[in-house]
Amino acid sequence: MGAIFSLFTQGVTLGFSAAASPGPFQAFLFAHASRHGVQRTLRLVLAPLVSDLPIVALVLLALTRVPEGFLRALEVVGGAFLLWLAVDGWRTTGETGNGATAREAGAASSFLRAVAVNAAGPGPWIFWSTVCGPILVEAWRTGPWRAVAFLLGFYGMLVGGKAALVAAFGLAGRIGPRTARGLGLASAAVMAVMGALQIWRGVSGR
Repeated sequence: MGAIFSLFTQGVTLGFSAAASPGPFQAFLFAHASRHGVQRTLRLVLAPLVSDLPIVALVLLALTRVPEGFLRALEVVGGAFLLWLAVDGWRTTGETGNGATAREAGAASSFLRAVAVNAAGPGPWIFWSTVCGPILVEAWRTGPWRAVAFLLGFYGMLVGGKAALVAAFGLAGRIGPRTARGLGLASAAVMAVMGALQIWRGVSGR
């Protein structure tokens, strides 16, 4: 029982680290919250539960490592996707004086975008291939329930942490429409920078 609790705690700790780390997915959540509101964005924090399934399966199948060339190609494609999202976010936020009243693309479409953003970034791939993957493999070898405890701790904190960040971002945006618009434009700019950096890393191999 102590080993299960220990793995659960380890999962919570790593989940907190992943939730607090800035990245394309977090920038996407902030941009969506500034344009469509917190309530419509909170459901998007569940996207990693979908996007991480093939990532975890592939990483474990490849013995906790994915080919370097695959990661580089992923960075280029993901970077281009982030640039497209940044341009779209900048345009729609700029067109509306208040980001919260911007057009909603639809719940299903928004969720699929969130899944794509999280899967396109190299973060989940690197995190699972270097940190979480080995822990999960070892936990599974010693007992399936230990692996389940680790996953529950990790994703419980990851999803809960992202939800808390979105809620805090929404509170900051309530200061006024100009603040919400500024936050939306800033988030779009962050996504553009991250997209450009991902493309550069993918092409240069650095």
